[in-house]
Amino acid sequence: MGTSLQVVENLSPGRNLDAYMQSVTAIPVLSVEEERSLGERLQFDGDVEAARRLVMSHLRFVVHVAKTYSGYGLPLGDLIQEGNVGLMKAVKRFDPTMGVRLVSFAVHWVKAEMHEFILRNWRIVKVATTKAQRKLFFNLRSKKKGLGWMTTDEVNSIAEDLGVEAKTVRQMEGRMASIDTAFDAPEGADDEQAAWAPAHFLEDKSADPSLQVEDSNWEQDSQRRLMSAMSELDERSKDILARRWLTDDKATLHELAAEYGVSAERIRQLEKNAMKKIRVSMEA
Repeated sequence: MGTSLQVVENLSPGRNLDAYMQSVTAIPVLSVEEERSLGERLQFDGDVEAARRLVMSHLRFVVHVAKTYSGYGLPLGDLIQEGNVGLMKAVKRFDPTMGVRLVSFAVHWVKAEMHEFILRNWRIVKVATTKAQRKLFFNLRSKKKGLGWMTTDEVNSIAEDLGVEAKTVRQMEGRMASIDTAFDAPEGADDEQAAWAPAHFLEDKSADPSLQVEDSNWEQDSQRRLMSAMSELDERSKDILARRWLTDDKATLHELAAEYGVSAERIRQLEKNAMKKIRVSMEA
């Protein structure tokens, strides 16, 4: 058994899938007593070797689960690797005193990691984001009888089985049938093919980096010049301009007039003169 474990540890499902699958199949299945003993050593003593034995003996189970998701067009080796992550999480949380076999406990964690991997990679645009959509996504994939569009009777039957509306089933079927398109033209494409690449008709002309930098620099320079011009005003003129133009809750001429003990016309003149000084200062 030790030799089998060493062989598996030196293999990766992403590099040599056939050799990996042969090796994990050769690892003996643990008995109930062996599994409980290893689980207790891990839980109570933190025995890393026990955790390794538990993981290794269940790698064949991960392969079995990964094969059930082979219809999504993703590499089987990648699915196995994701499932192995879920298996390790399950082993870390496994409690042998609950009287449940590890394989029954781990199936949730293994499938959860594979589900996340499929949803991240099956489409550039996520096909399922909510819990209900994910359930529909995976069930619909298994319930479809053919590659073509489902009939109304099939849609209604699936909707009834899953407890959702028929239009929701249709929407998910449409998402699953969508095709990813690269943003840029494929390497080696001729002029005619390149013209149809999304990069040509989805380009945002308003997002020119050079223009954005120019606008940002102009705004920063304008703010600096404005603050410099404001600093040259007397306190009363500065306060009038700030409260008339630089706040959300703008003061009226009459409010400022009452506060400074002058007429509203005088406040207007002070405001006008201050604006003129600022304009001259910023244009200099």
